[in-house]
Amino acid sequence: MDELPHSDVTRDSTADRGSRVARVMVRYHLLSQVIIHAVLFTLSLLLAFLLRFDATAAAGGRAVTPVDWAGRFWRCLPFFIIVKLLIFGRMRLFRGGWRYASIRDVTNILLASWWFVLIGFVLWMLFSYLPQATVRTVPFLSDYFAGFPRSVLVLDFLGTVFLVSTVRLGFRLYREELRPVSAESLRRVLLVGAGDAAEAIIREIHRMRVERYRVVGLVDDDATKRKLMIHGISVLGRTEDIREICEVNDVEEIIIAIPSASRKELQRVIDLCSGTKLQFQSLPGVADLIDGRVTVSQIRPVDINDLLGREVVELDDEAIGRFLTGRRILITGAGGSIGSEMCRQICHYQPAELILLEQAETPLFDIDNELRATFPDIKVSARVCDIYDRQRVMKLWAEHGPEVVIHAAAHKHVPLMEYNPCEAIKNNVMGSKNVADASCEYDTAEFVMISTDKAVNPSSVMGASKRIAEIYTQALNGQEGCPTQFKAVRFGNVLGSNGSVIPTFRKQIATGGPVCVTHPEMTRYFMTIPEASRLVLQAAATGAGGQIFLLDMGESVKIVDLARQMITLSGFRPGEDIEIKFIGVRPGEKLFEELRTDAEDIEPTVHPKVNVWKSRQAQWTWVRQAIEKLSELENCPDRDPVVDALCELIPEYEPLNPPKKPSSPARVQ
Repeated sequence: MDELPHSDVTRDSTADRGSRVARVMVRYHLLSQVIIHAVLFTLSLLLAFLLRFDATAAAGGRAVTPVDWAGRFWRCLPFFIIVKLLIFGRMRLFRGGWRYASIRDVTNILLASWWFVLIGFVLWMLFSYLPQATVRTVPFLSDYFAGFPRSVLVLDFLGTVFLVSTVRLGFRLYREELRPVSAESLRRVLLVGAGDAAEAIIREIHRMRVERYRVVGLVDDDATKRKLMIHGISVLGRTEDIREICEVNDVEEIIIAIPSASRKELQRVIDLCSGTKLQFQSLPGVADLIDGRVTVSQIRPVDINDLLGREVVELDDEAIGRFLTGRRILITGAGGSIGSEMCRQICHYQPAELILLEQAETPLFDIDNELRATFPDIKVSARVCDIYDRQRVMKLWAEHGPEVVIHAAAHKHVPLMEYNPCEAIKNNVMGSKNVADASCEYDTAEFVMISTDKAVNPSSVMGASKRIAEIYTQALNGQEGCPTQFKAVRFGNVLGSNGSVIPTFRKQIATGGPVCVTHPEMTRYFMTIPEASRLVLQAAATGAGGQIFLLDMGESVKIVDLARQMITLSGFRPGEDIEIKFIGVRPGEKLFEELRTDAEDIEPTVHPKVNVWKSRQAQWTWVRQAIEKLSELENCPDRDPVVDALCELIPEYEPLNPPKKPSSPARVQ
């Protein structure tokens, strides 16, 4: 085996010795604290005597030799050490870690020292008023108080506070500022914001032992904070100067130290840094930082959801509770993005039973295990079921008798359904018909169908199929012998759902690009999965049967801007490190999605983010005939008959960008 270099051996042996000392200190923490403080108390009293008697000599009094006051010092020392140790122990000053020494520790040291001065002064006063005969009968009092100068108490108080506080704060200073740290392990960061959150995070950064940051400065738009210093870190300018400051100071990361920052404020910082290779981090709530519930290691990267997400939706929990609590609830598509989140949200309202229907066994297995672990008191039944299988659907409804059905199962990918239109008919139309019919047959009280904004003036097979499902459930509502209240809820894209644009962009960025965007003018509406799920419950709980609800989707977002922001947040430069490639609009896609049509009669509801479309219900006879006609095309191998049938049933359906027919393979001669 090769021998290690001498310097490495020395370094390793030094580290081993340091670690052994550290282990001993940890194991015998209380004993080591008592010994160290006893030594400090001894030094404090010694300094008090030296200062007291040197001052007497300097003032022209009789010089006192060490022999004269040494006896008094040794007689007083046990009393000073024992009483101080008792006071400091009572105030739990031996339990705190010195690496976390703070102003609070100094305050407690000051208070403990005052208590000792008070006790010493009271005893001295009592001794002064005792008869001399009594004093002589108590050797301890005689030895201790005979000729004891009161000024020593004051000097000892000052010495104790100074020495104990200096040692504690000095230990912290060494760990945070003077302890050698490899320059390669330091990441140069700039903090955005110079408030309480920034102060808390700088303090946390200074305490880190393993992975450390070097804060090079702060930026803040508050003019009163210019040139301000927080724990030795200066405010270098405004947020408008952030790009120049980062270049001058070789900044590698930006930490946005504004826990209450709005989406627009985050967007502004990201835009100012566009074209750089900076990493972006954000903080949890400042209350969590101050209370010590989180540390710097829990700082998380700024995510695209932070830029697109919206404020938390306030719900009518009482109404939702009446709608869900104590009832048997069945969710189709329970393993999907929306379905699984609906399961999580519903469990908070204590249903009597939650029945999960899903044709894909792996996501069903995952959500079933998650719910059983998170909500052990909720009865959960997981059932593998293809909603196109009418016989299986009927048997499950007969077995469980659901009182509320959330229908989230659907084929949702627009281009795929353009190439496989018969599957959209089978799942989105016939599957929806099966679960709706089963709900009527087995007296389900409430049926809520998850729809889409692509059902508005549909341009795709997927959108048209969802519109047919809306029409069927609306027409079925109120039919004789059907007690079920049918409702539908429309909304746009949800952030981070399976197969959506954001996970796709993430994968493309992770592989080095290019990031593929269909068209530079393509826009979409986005909503977080939890927000969409909560608003679905709100609409279902407060709405009436036969209604179609529209969720407020906010402002539309350009997909190319979304791509640039995601590249920037990943620490790359759009167009330089990661290319953006335009691949053309895919089959069935619009450049922009509509949340309503010109002919729709939109009315508000009790919730500001939920509206209702007062549409005219189609005649039941016509709807049945239309569904029967579509059922004949369930396995049609050709696309054109399916599209023609949808166009006949839905006049507003205008197919866009139909897929090109594959060319016939050349025959081998």
